[in-house]
Amino acid sequence: MATNKGEGAKAVAKTETNPIEEKALGCSIGNLSDKKDVFTRADKIDFKSWDLQLDKHLSKAWSRDKDVSLVTKKEEWEIDLAKLDIRHVIAHGTYGIVYRGVYDNQDVAAAEAAALRASFRQEVAVWHKLDHPNVTKFIGASMGTSNLKIPSKDSTSESNNSLPSRACCVVVEYLPGGTLKNFLIRNRRKKLAFKVVVQLALDLSRGLSYLHSKKIVHRDVKTENMLLDARRNLKIADFGVARVEAQNPKDMTGETGTLGYMAPEVLDGKPYNRRCDVYSFGICLWEIYCCDMPYADLTFAEVSSAVVRQNLRPEIPRCCPGSLASIMRKCWDAHPDRRPDMDEVVRLLEAVDTSKGGGMIPDDQSPGCFCFTRRGP
Repeated sequence: MATNKGEGAKAVAKTETNPIEEKALGCSIGNLSDKKDVFTRADKIDFKSWDLQLDKHLSKAWSRDKDVSLVTKKEEWEIDLAKLDIRHVIAHGTYGIVYRGVYDNQDVAAAEAAALRASFRQEVAVWHKLDHPNVTKFIGASMGTSNLKIPSKDSTSESNNSLPSRACCVVVEYLPGGTLKNFLIRNRRKKLAFKVVVQLALDLSRGLSYLHSKKIVHRDVKTENMLLDARRNLKIADFGVARVEAQNPKDMTGETGTLGYMAPEVLDGKPYNRRCDVYSFGICLWEIYCCDMPYADLTFAEVSSAVVRQNLRPEIPRCCPGSLASIMRKCWDAHPDRRPDMDEVVRLLEAVDTSKGGGMIPDDQSPGCFCFTRRGP
């Protein structure tokens, strides 16, 4: 059948024009048989009006996207990094480098997290709910610190660097007394008064008892992870490997912690529970009393093998009060089930008589420990 020339031209125009071009030209192209088709000349289109309408549409879209991002739930522990002023490096912990700083006019310690973001979020979610006088106060954390300026590693440089763009950051109260380990090192020669020994042990035991009541296993209990405030009150810190205790001990395996403080079952790769913290506490108690390092003369391999296979434990000095020595031995028993819970340890320590050095120090001597052989600086 013959085709009308006008209809043919119309058909060609339709086949050569895609939908986008149709809108751009402002054309209304209907069915070939539709006699009411209307065509608009391109030179008659008001492109300025279209630009205004497009800008208005995009503005609404951007505003809508922004509103959606604002209503996204923010974690209750997230902090405003604009309020955090990082000063200088004070330590290196399990989390990473620890800096002293100020957050919202409060002295704080800020740690760059070395852990994976997923595990970091889980640890922070546990820590921010803790509230106890012997647990370092958690202030907040951030999942991203790309705009956070930190001091250059070169102490002579005045320039600042930024933390890695995806680094995590945790902020806690600043404790000026430093770590318990450094405090013990400073007192290595003269030792500590027995009353001070028991008080520090009580602080640590109460903090651990609280954690265990919340079903939390610290898993890295050591004097390096304990901090002191200006009044020498001890607070547990560094929750880099802490985790919620599994109902089934078999779900908690694998080496974690610091050699010398690790329980035999942990060293041996066996299932463990909160009593691995009790073992570590026993080692810390010995260290607090002696102001010395456990197994200082042994290699890592020797310690690991001897603790598991030969029941190696630090040697308790002959002058150590029997009540304290008994607590040490109970806590580092090779069998986890024989170790006391931390709340029982608290009761045992509260019952210790500190009025005369535990009854082991002569009346004419100060209540310290005098049976050690001095060594080292």
